[in-house]
Amino acid sequence: MASIVIRNLRKSFGEFVAVEDSTFTVEDGEFFMLLGPSGCGKTTTLRMIAGLELPSSGQILLDGKDVAQVPASGRDIAFVFQMFALYPHMNVRRNISYPLISQGMPRSEVRRRVDEVARILGIEHILDKHVGGLSSGDRQRVALGRAIVRSPKAFLMDEPLGALDAEFRERMAEELRALHDRMGATTVYVTHDQLEAMQMGDKIVVMNHGVVEQFGVPQDIYDWPATKFVANFIGSPPMNFLGFEGVIGPGSNMVELDGYRIAVPASREGRRGRLTLGVRPEHIRLADASPYRGEVRAVEYLGTTQIVTIATLNGEVKARTSSANKVNSGDIVGLEFDPRTLTVFDDASGRALLSEANAGVLGHG
Repeated sequence: MASIVIRNLRKSFGEFVAVEDSTFTVEDGEFFMLLGPSGCGKTTTLRMIAGLELPSSGQILLDGKDVAQVPASGRDIAFVFQMFALYPHMNVRRNISYPLISQGMPRSEVRRRVDEVARILGIEHILDKHVGGLSSGDRQRVALGRAIVRSPKAFLMDEPLGALDAEFRERMAEELRALHDRMGATTVYVTHDQLEAMQMGDKIVVMNHGVVEQFGVPQDIYDWPATKFVANFIGSPPMNFLGFEGVIGPGSNMVELDGYRIAVPASREGRRGRLTLGVRPEHIRLADASPYRGEVRAVEYLGTTQIVTIATLNGEVKARTSSANKVNSGDIVGLEFDPRTLTVFDDASGRALLSEANAGVLGHG
């Protein structure tokens, strides 16, 4: 397998810029997620790594070699598509073996590799069946088998579970991650599903409008989002935003919401004016004694937990609390925040201000 290094990658189609100055590294053996909404540039980035699109500028280093202008046939990369891309007139064995037969590999070696891949994927019993009669889950396994059988330097997957229903999606996500762990294969996986990315990925790149918003491990991206977009895109419910006018800077770690002073992680940057306090729903505590109060607008029961929607003078927030906390619509409740978990965003740029808590994660200062 191999590492993949992306440096200042750019792709434009006429005046439209699909990917702008992307830089990140996929380490050898990582399961790497490209995450973002439709049209954000993630599939274009994947296609450039594969060689199906050539970049306008920038570098793509595969195992240390710049392949940015090398066609797909010269990159030794396997691509798995969302819609399987199988040959309907062939049975499973022929579909999986086709890349090897095309390379002129001896029949005995082809059979050995196909049998090994079928065993890994648990599809030995369908090798002689035609793909047209298979379930979606089995067809996706066949598509994976055709990629695996080549033993390429890297696997690229473009929303391979997108055509499956929710139950199959979850099961196949677990199977894909387990398969990756057994093989140790370098894998780049495109998805718009943040839960899928958090569940499966070793590292995540979050993209928006062709730009890399943040790059890191799932827990860091969740805990310390680099931008308001990431904070809103990652998490269900997403991070709450409370707007305020104020001043923050080195030596100042207090913000004021409706007269209530709240401690935040010590800032490394100075800002004055319109700012936003970000807080995850699970980091809000309902506390009768708190002077910062709001009105309950809705309560969503989820079993052991509940999502409580609360209107405050600084905006609406959602708190994830124990269902043992009995609250009803119309109640006035007090709110407390865990100061160690808060992020302050600059409204003008949408970026998180550097603090003692997030500086290492965001890679600055």
